[in-house]
Amino acid sequence: MQLTGIHHLTAVSANAPENLRFYTQVMGMRLIKKTVNQDDVSAYHLFYGDGVASPGSDLTFFDFNVGPERRGNNSITRTALRVSGHDTLKWWRTYLADAKVTVGDICERDGRFTLDVEDPEGQRLSLIDDGGIGEAHPWAKSPVPAEHQIRGLGPITITVPDRTISDIVLRELMLMRHVRDYPVPDSDSDIVHVYEMGEGGPAAELHVAARPNVPPAQPGAGGVHHVAFRTPNRNEYDEWAKRLIDLKVPNSGKVNRFYFESLYFREPNGILFEIATDGPGFAADEPMETLGEKLSLPPFLEKRRAEIEAGLRPL
Repeated sequence: MQLTGIHHLTAVSANAPENLRFYTQVMGMRLIKKTVNQDDVSAYHLFYGDGVASPGSDLTFFDFNVGPERRGNNSITRTALRVSGHDTLKWWRTYLADAKVTVGDICERDGRFTLDVEDPEGQRLSLIDDGGIGEAHPWAKSPVPAEHQIRGLGPITITVPDRTISDIVLRELMLMRHVRDYPVPDSDSDIVHVYEMGEGGPAAELHVAARPNVPPAQPGAGGVHHVAFRTPNRNEYDEWAKRLIDLKVPNSGKVNRFYFESLYFREPNGILFEIATDGPGFAADEPMETLGEKLSLPPFLEKRRAEIEAGLRPL
């Protein structure tokens, strides 16, 4: 029983129209599902991914009317997006600078060429060179050339004051492997500890930055709500649900999100983790060719469509 990688990451935006514009028209990702937060139907839940909505390509946003995040500890602090090749990173550096996006310089971090980026609300992203490993599914209508498009999620970084208890949870509960360390980029003493799952590689890593002198974060727009890890099928999902119960880990129990099945729990520093199945997938209720073109609601919310649509701000 192994988690196979990052399933999706869900962040927070306070400006859904600008969020949609930035991730589709600037970052060139496909809107693969336009739906609502199933626990708060007044908020959009927007999913961006690759051309075929592959598991592990989803960067998603809740549209909450909140103030900006105060950055700090006990939070998810950076989301990596995989691209192929150093030349692609050079293309992105020029392209984003021309688009007046906050972008750094290409550097080498943890043995990979990396380009740090911030979206208009301060969401911290990194484009990383994954060496072109694995399949790519470009979106034909993207403004970004196919060879430079985002291929999927890369390592997710969390920041905690002390990784001791987190290490136990990651290794003994979630069966990850601690494989290496590297320095925090803007610190002389803090260390990032790298954990991998499944077959490893950039799509299957969680990076844990231990930063004892950083104050706690305050959630808000530009921050991250949770990270989800992949389990390939319902049988293994059932085993994970049983494992959480057997080890007496407080958790949500099984939650059917229609497009996938979920389990939620918090690691010891309060960061929300999810385990999610690869299927059924986003084509469960609309054709692959027209994903994201209309508001999709899971069957248990469909009867409330008129009420839900009336409560949403136009995109």
